[in-house]
Amino acid sequence: VQLQASGGGLVQAGGSLRVSCAASGRTFSSYAMAWFRQAPGKEREFVAAVSRSGGSTRYADSVKGRFTVSRDNAKNTVNLQMNSLKPEDTAVYYCAASLGGLLSSIYNYWGQGTQVTVSS
Repeated sequence: VQLQASGGGLVQAGGSLRVSCAASGRTFSSYAMAWFRQAPGKEREFVAAVSRSGGSTRYADSVKGRFTVSRDNAKNTVNLQMNSLKPEDTAVYYCAASLGGLLSSIYNYWGQGTQVTVSS
Protein backbone atom coordinates (compact mmCIF):
# COMPACT_ATOMS: atom_id res chain seq x y z
CA VAL A 1 0.00 0.00 0.00
CA GLN A 2 1.28 3.45 -0.90
CA LEU A 3 -0.08 6.42 0.99
CA GLN A 4 -0.13 10.03 -0.20
CA ALA A 5 -1.16 12.74 2.24
CA SER A 6 -2.36 16.15 1.12
CA GLY A 7 -4.34 19.17 2.22
CA GLY A 8 -2.04 20.74 4.75
CA GLY A 9 -1.51 24.47 4.92
CA LEU A 10 -1.54 27.59 7.03
CA VAL A 11 -4.60 28.51 9.06
CA GLN A 12 -5.36 30.90 11.87
CA ALA A 13 -6.13 29.68 15.35
CA GLY A 14 -9.78 28.73 15.64
CA GLY A 15 -9.98 27.84 11.97
CA SER A 16 -10.51 24.56 10.21
CA LEU A 17 -8.55 22.42 7.82
CA ARG A 18 -8.99 18.99 6.28
CA VAL A 19 -6.12 16.70 5.42
CA SER A 20 -6.60 13.68 3.22
CA CYS A 21 -4.70 10.52 2.47
CA ALA A 22 -5.05 8.60 -0.76
CA ALA A 23 -4.06 4.94 -0.83
CA SER A 24 -3.08 2.81 -3.76
CA GLY A 25 -3.97 -0.84 -4.11
CA ARG A 26 -7.09 -2.92 -3.92
CA THR A 27 -6.76 -3.94 -0.26
CA PHE A 28 -7.40 -0.56 1.37
CA SER A 29 -10.36 -1.87 3.34
CA SER A 30 -8.09 -4.49 4.95
CA TYR A 31 -6.31 -1.80 6.92
CA ALA A 32 -7.24 0.29 9.87
CA MET A 33 -6.06 3.81 9.12
CA ALA A 34 -4.60 6.40 11.42
CA TRP A 35 -3.17 9.87 11.58
CA PHE A 36 -0.07 10.80 13.51
CA ARG A 37 1.71 14.11 13.82
CA GLN A 38 5.17 15.32 14.67
CA ALA A 39 5.97 18.83 15.78
CA PRO A 40 9.50 20.25 15.59
CA GLY A 41 11.65 18.89 18.37
CA LYS A 42 8.97 16.48 19.55
CA GLU A 43 8.27 12.81 19.11
CA ARG A 44 5.64 11.60 16.72
CA GLU A 45 2.29 11.19 18.42
CA PHE A 46 -0.96 9.43 17.67
CA VAL A 47 -3.86 11.66 16.63
CA ALA A 48 -6.77 9.52 15.42
CA ALA A 49 -7.64 6.15 13.93
CA VAL A 50 -10.55 4.62 12.07
CA SER A 51 -11.46 0.96 11.73
CA ARG A 52 -11.48 -1.00 8.49
CA SER A 53 -15.17 -0.40 7.92
CA GLY A 54 -15.14 3.17 9.17
CA GLY A 55 -17.63 2.32 11.86
CA SER A 56 -15.31 2.85 14.82
CA THR A 57 -12.84 5.56 15.66
CA ARG A 58 -10.50 6.59 18.45
CA TYR A 59 -8.77 9.85 19.22
CA ALA A 60 -6.00 11.30 21.28
CA ASP A 61 -7.36 13.27 24.22
CA SER A 62 -5.76 16.42 22.87
CA VAL A 63 -7.94 16.42 19.75
CA LYS A 64 -11.12 14.76 20.97
CA GLY A 65 -14.14 16.85 20.13
CA ARG A 66 -12.22 18.96 17.61
CA PHE A 67 -10.97 16.45 15.02
CA THR A 68 -12.97 13.89 13.07
CA VAL A 69 -11.45 10.98 11.16
CA SER A 70 -13.36 9.26 8.38
CA ARG A 71 -12.72 7.01 5.42
CA ASP A 72 -14.21 6.20 2.05
CA ASN A 73 -13.31 2.66 1.05
CA ALA A 74 -14.77 3.13 -2.42
CA LYS A 75 -12.31 5.97 -3.05
CA ASN A 76 -9.41 4.56 -1.00
CA THR A 77 -9.19 7.72 1.06
CA VAL A 78 -9.04 8.66 4.71
CA ASN A 79 -9.69 12.18 5.92
CA LEU A 80 -9.00 14.16 9.05
CA GLN A 81 -11.27 17.14 9.58
CA MET A 82 -9.66 19.52 12.03
CA ASN A 83 -11.76 22.23 13.67
CA SER A 84 -11.01 24.78 16.36
CA LEU A 85 -7.34 24.52 15.53
CA LYS A 86 -4.76 25.67 18.06
CA PRO A 87 -1.13 26.71 17.57
CA GLU A 88 -0.11 23.53 19.35
CA ASP A 89 -1.68 21.53 16.52
CA THR A 90 1.14 22.73 14.27
CA ALA A 91 2.99 19.67 13.00
CA VAL A 92 3.64 17.43 10.05
CA TYR A 93 0.69 15.08 9.77
CA TYR A 94 1.21 11.52 8.59
CA CYS A 95 -1.28 8.87 7.60
CA ALA A 96 -0.56 5.24 8.37
CA ALA A 97 -2.10 1.86 7.67
CA SER A 98 -2.34 -1.09 10.04
CA LEU A 99 -3.25 -4.69 9.38
CA GLY A 100 -3.71 -5.12 13.11
CA GLY A 101 -6.93 -3.17 13.39
CA LEU A 102 -8.20 -0.09 15.19
CA LEU A 103 -6.40 -0.74 18.48
CA SER A 104 -3.11 -1.86 16.98
CA SER A 105 0.08 0.00 17.78
CA ILE A 106 1.87 -1.47 14.77
CA TYR A 107 1.55 0.35 11.49
CA ASN A 108 2.71 -1.34 8.32
CA TYR A 109 2.73 1.59 5.90
CA TRP A 110 3.28 5.33 6.23
CA GLY A 111 2.63 8.30 4.00
CA GLN A 112 5.09 11.12 3.44
CA GLY A 113 3.40 13.74 5.62
CA THR A 114 1.74 17.09 5.08
CA GLN A 115 2.53 20.28 6.99
CA VAL A 116 -0.16 21.95 9.07
CA THR A 117 0.67 25.33 10.56
CA VAL A 118 -1.68 27.15 12.90
CA SER A 119 -0.90 30.79 13.55
CA SER A 120 -1.90 32.56 16.73
